[in-house]
Amino acid sequence: MLVLATSVCVYAQSEATTPKSMAQALNLAQEGKFNEAVDAYEGILASGNESATLYYNLGYSYYKSGSLGKAILNFERAKRLAPNDPDILANLEMAYSQTDQMQQLEPVFFVRWWNAFRNTMDSDGWAKLFILVFVLMLSGIAAFLFANSVTLRKLGFFSAILLFALCIMSISISMNKRNEVLNSRDGIIMQASVTMTTSPDKNSNEMAVLHEGTHVVVVSELNEYIEVMLKDGNIGWLKKSEIEFI
Repeated sequence: MLVLATSVCVYAQSEATTPKSMAQALNLAQEGKFNEAVDAYEGILASGNESATLYYNLGYSYYKSGSLGKAILNFERAKRLAPNDPDILANLEMAYSQTDQMQQLEPVFFVRWWNAFRNTMDSDGWAKLFILVFVLMLSGIAAFLFANSVTLRKLGFFSAILLFALCIMSISISMNKRNEVLNSRDGIIMQASVTMTTSPDKNSNEMAVLHEGTHVVVVSELNEYIEVMLKDGNIGWLKKSEIEFI
């Protein structure tokens, strides 16, 4: 289980891995050279480095250079790695305010509570919590097996059961959030405008015209088409080439 926990910590690399390149890109952005800053940040990503800060700065540079879709895409990627960062959330909300406005379907209250609870930490944070709770669980088992006091043995037994449940919960959330990052089914429309249709063929009826930056959730795929769901719950078909996965 310890090996499993450490294996999920795959994407939160150090934000200081390329300090010189990051500093150069930041200087370009501060000088208003946002297109050059985009190239610099994309070069850092291409070298295998990634972090919430890097995606956030890239998203901001795209936004200032007029690429709304790319800006939202990178703000969303930053949010996946730092779900509670106030700057990321504020800029993402600002960017979305310039896209198609839809009435979002609100989940029931316990789903909202659960999602908020999951987002208190990223995948690495939940994996580290798992390791801590696992060690405490072993201490409870040791107390149950070796303590001389009956009270301590009972305390060790029940605490070990509780901590075992917390272990399962924390590692499950960690793996689920890791899967969200590595196998995202959310996408952002990259083109200025696209037509969502009722079926995956050229002769299908038009449902809606969507614009750059609109967030969609992929339901299924068929050849070069994807079935997507919008925030308001409507479902239709787009071409794969029209979106980029978060």
